[in-house]
Amino acid sequence: MIKTQSRVQFHFLLPFSLRDRRALKTFIIQIFQKERHIVESVEIIFCNDARLLSLNKQYLKHDFYTDILSFPLSDPAEPLIAEIYISVDRVRENAKSLDLSFKEEMHRVIFHGILHFCGYKDKSASQIREIRAAETKYLKAYFKR
Repeated sequence: MIKTQSRVQFHFLLPFSLRDRRALKTFIIQIFQKERHIVESVEIIFCNDARLLSLNKQYLKHDFYTDILSFPLSDPAEPLIAEIYISVDRVRENAKSLDLSFKEEMHRVIFHGILHFCGYKDKSASQIREIRAAETKYLKAYFKR
């Protein structure tokens, strides 16, 4: 069961507006509940490409742009404490190239990060299909509400 003090916080390191934050926070906690994952706190930090590239180089030794980095900060046996960094620049570019709305792509990326903490992986083709299906399921549920 999820602790009552479960919390999701958004931080903006650049000018960016995210609507319906309270509803999104509640929905993220519901994802954790449905996926049977105990969470204490998740900080979601919105930044630019340069910041995410710097983190990618520093912590993962990857010298390329990405839309999201997820960092679990707690021991796996404990309730999850984590940070998710999202490049608004990259999400905007991906939305354009995929012919999706920025809003839909941003929510997909947020849910992608949450699903990683619930045990989903995206290294193999079958894992990618599984996480994409879960993203789609939660996107539909979120925008249907």
